[in-house]
Amino acid sequence: MQGLLIAGRYRLADIIGSGGMGRVWRAHDEVLHRAVAIKELTAALYVSESDQPILLARTRAEARAAARINHSAVVTVHDVLEHDGRPWIVMELVEGHSLADAVKEQGRIEPREAARIGLWVLRALRAAHSAGVLHRDVKPGNVLLGRDGRVLLTDFGIAQIEGDTTITRTGEVVGSVDYLAPERVRGHDPGPSSDLWALGATLYTAVEGRSPFRRTSPLTTMQAVVEDEAAEPFSAGPLEPVITGLLRKEPAERPGPEELEQMLAEAAEGRRPSLAQAYVPTGRSGYDITAMGTGTGTRVQSAAGTPYPPVTVGPVPAPAPAKRYRLRTFALVVALAAVVGGGVAVALQQFGTDSPGGSVSASSTPGASAGASASPSDGGGQGAVPAGWERRKDPVGFSISLPKGWKRSVSIDQDGLRQVDYSPDKGKHLVRVAVDTAPDFSTSYEHMKDLDQRVSDRLLAYKKLSLKQELFRDQPGVRWEYTWNALAKDAPHYFPGPYHAIDVGYMNSAGTEYAIYAASPADDWDTTSQQFEVILRGFQEG
Repeated sequence: MQGLLIAGRYRLADIIGSGGMGRVWRAHDEVLHRAVAIKELTAALYVSESDQPILLARTRAEARAAARINHSAVVTVHDVLEHDGRPWIVMELVEGHSLADAVKEQGRIEPREAARIGLWVLRALRAAHSAGVLHRDVKPGNVLLGRDGRVLLTDFGIAQIEGDTTITRTGEVVGSVDYLAPERVRGHDPGPSSDLWALGATLYTAVEGRSPFRRTSPLTTMQAVVEDEAAEPFSAGPLEPVITGLLRKEPAERPGPEELEQMLAEAAEGRRPSLAQAYVPTGRSGYDITAMGTGTGTRVQSAAGTPYPPVTVGPVPAPAPAKRYRLRTFALVVALAAVVGGGVAVALQQFGTDSPGGSVSASSTPGASAGASASPSDGGGQGAVPAGWERRKDPVGFSISLPKGWKRSVSIDQDGLRQVDYSPDKGKHLVRVAVDTAPDFSTSYEHMKDLDQRVSDRLLAYKKLSLKQELFRDQPGVRWEYTWNALAKDAPHYFPGPYHAIDVGYMNSAGTEYAIYAASPADDWDTTSQQFEVILRGFQEG
């Protein structure tokens, strides 16, 4: 596609960024003779026809949201055009890299510089909020650092515009789980303070080199956002009380934008903000250990600057690098509401199905009875497609045989983990495939044993039927089967009542972990389990 001329005007050069939704090209505007950035919506190539309108609406909303904001710290949108049946967004080209890239390269950002960056992000957010736009996805990857020293906020792809009809589904929460404010996880309507909370989490990541609430899965990460306090930042310097104030669980307890701007400006000058201590919860000392003069003596200084008796301390070692946990949910989206009590489900770059409701039973799939599907004589062997079924080659990197008519949606595409769902009835009957190129665990058995422990006291009436190691085509694997009682608030993936699920995982010789999962109402399990065995036999990598 390099060199392609879009809309008779923009010549594509090279890819300068990519993500779950699309990729960004450097391009040349042959009319105005200037360099621009063009965002291509690659996700539109893979979603079902019924999901295309939602995806296109979100892209147009992104352009509208950014275009409403007139501020030097917001990436300017020049144009929106149609090509290949998809919208493409033409934007200002920012030469530089993201804050996420800077943290990855440097380990952490010096506090005064982080405060300067935060100040400009805040100004961009204040301009957005004044224009009636909530960003809803503030994170290090969406903060651009120009080579000329500019700081810009970008990617309004899931922004909410005041007065617009929502383009998210009921119960759907979009965004990066590490940076979702607690009220959003609980399912409440977000406000400007939700963006400021995400700014606080972004600043924490900048100065500490790790996100404050990242755990081993989206489920446990969101639980931490709601229930846990972030570990006290060791490297934040004058930003420490600012970050602490922004990460208060209740929106009304966080600093407002005017106070926050003053606090960040003072921190950018290396001074402890005079207003910050009012937002530090009781129990935090508010003392700053600051070297006073030369030698080994160190004075403990209060927030007001009054020195306390000197104490002698040794060198303070830098905190050990935190383990970089990867996001993963093979079977656990159902447990989210049980953990956080909010009745919402994770939707990371997810566009659910709009297909008519149906049943996974054999009678609902013409020519694909359960008995026929399970019979080797009817093509149940590896790679064969039973009557009434079809082989689907998925762009994530696998192929699978399924009954005809099942709809595809992407539930996760982030940090090396890609997860795809197939369903005939919006998740009531579900097949899920996850591919993780850099798994946290050395074996799939260890991984699922960990998941079993995490959900055992979270799912209503959870019962483990089996969890055992087994070979999957000569690769070390695991089979985990269980039941639980799904609740109405577990929507959109599951429906109220007894449920049955099975998860088969394995690690291939290249170190990539695969998991194939199926779930259905318990009453349908005889049919579902037979179909699952056919799906396993037909599953292929690549």
